[in-house]
Amino acid sequence: MFQTKAEVLRASFLAFLLSLPGSGAIKADHVAMYDIFAQTQKPSGDCVYEFDGDEQFYVDLDREETVWGLQEFSTVYAFDAQEALPYIISLKNNLRALIQRQNVTQVPSEPPEVAVFPKNPVELGQPNVLICHIDRFFPPVLNVTWLRNGQLVTEGTSETVFLPSTELRFHKFHYLTFVPTAEDVYDCKVEHWGLGEPTLSHWEVQESVQVTETMETAICALGLVVGLVGIIVGSVLIIRALYSSHDRRTQGPL
Repeated sequence: MFQTKAEVLRASFLAFLLSLPGSGAIKADHVAMYDIFAQTQKPSGDCVYEFDGDEQFYVDLDREETVWGLQEFSTVYAFDAQEALPYIISLKNNLRALIQRQNVTQVPSEPPEVAVFPKNPVELGQPNVLICHIDRFFPPVLNVTWLRNGQLVTEGTSETVFLPSTELRFHKFHYLTFVPTAEDVYDCKVEHWGLGEPTLSHWEVQESVQVTETMETAICALGLVVGLVGIIVGSVLIIRALYSSHDRRTQGPL
């Protein structure tokens, strides 16, 4: 299903590309551009446009804007974010018709592997970034939210687009800027078709053992005592060995 889907999108996007402003200088026999459409749990879906496997731009439908991989691309092409909606609908209809004609069965859903970790070494009171890495899942359909002390967090969050992984799977990063404290705990909540229920990946500041000055002094004293005992025992054994050897020489042969 995935490979067939990619072929449909390559063919349909070539005509669209040649209709963009500034495309007159493009030679059709050298064009290898296509786009990837990934349906999400949002009603609209996502539009991502790539050139030979490199992302050129994607449409952020929540902010209603086109986000370019390099700003220089926007000086060559123009794409109105609102045009993505009818384009998505057209691609979905084409894909549905192709699936029905070829009687393709749906690929089983692969649940994600989720890990949460800080970007930098954690210092209380110092700004940092929590990273939620969602890996090896299919299809590219996710709903990810951040929780602080069980409450939804929306400020300071960001995310990447769906990134290709091995064996026709995907991975994705979600970020949360935060100031670590000893009291706050965080969860990355992930919902996916391959999961029976949402999964929570937990993170909190790990308490380190606080060594007081008194404890340090006691440890040093204990080490000193053990060292002195070792010296005394060793000296006694050496002296006894010397006396034993001297007694055998004094007695002589029988």
